[in-house]
Amino acid sequence: MTGLHPPHSLGQGVSAFFTTRDDGNLATHVGDDPLLVAQNRSRLRSFLPAEPIWLSQVHGTAVHEVMQHDGAAAPIVADASVTTLPSVVLAILTADCLPVLIADLEGRIVGAAHAGWRGLADGILEATVRTMRSRVVDARLQAWIGPAIHQSRYEVGEEVRVAMLSDRCDDDAGDVIDGDFRLALERLFIPSTMQGKWLFDLPGMATLRLQRLGVSVMPWATPCTASNPEQFWSYRRDRSRGRTAGCIWIDPGLNPI
Repeated sequence: MTGLHPPHSLGQGVSAFFTTRDDGNLATHVGDDPLLVAQNRSRLRSFLPAEPIWLSQVHGTAVHEVMQHDGAAAPIVADASVTTLPSVVLAILTADCLPVLIADLEGRIVGAAHAGWRGLADGILEATVRTMRSRVVDARLQAWIGPAIHQSRYEVGEEVRVAMLSDRCDDDAGDVIDGDFRLALERLFIPSTMQGKWLFDLPGMATLRLQRLGVSVMPWATPCTASNPEQFWSYRRDRSRGRTAGCIWIDPGLNPI
């Protein structure tokens, strides 16, 4: 498995990595050969303590709480998952959107979120953090933002900018975006050469929103999926059918909450 690993630990007894294109497509919903996908998932499974909890991601804000080790017979419709149980592997599939892996520094709870611009605007990261803190109220959380499309390759319309700068998000930092925070958000949009279009910094947006929630973000040069065709698939670049995975879990032997 030729995965990407964090530069330092996300939390005590927490393991995490992102797969690359070399590890094969891991998505069952993109029209790839089911046998090949099954083989890729089987190879991934050999590096994990359990079968991953796969989600049916819909660019929403639902967060699935894994409360037992039995797993699920079918993917759960949600864009994030959290657990306090050791050996439960949370997984996110992406091909330009942000995969965000989050852990308590003491290893008591972990989470994984899929954040495209719609999910970010509606509050998927806030919902994930809120759910984690509802289970571990004194959790000190750290996030690792994985491979995603970068600003130079991510052209969006005015509707995306309006959504991202709105105060629709119900988060723990308050209902209204203050002036300084709004100014920081506005700086994530650079006018494109096409009228009415913007170049949007998706990882930068996630970083600001996580920090606003009191979540530390691991310093790491997040790779650009659209600029690295040999290492990553990119839907924006070539309508690719491939998806890579971000996985996180609490190592076996640690005590659950």
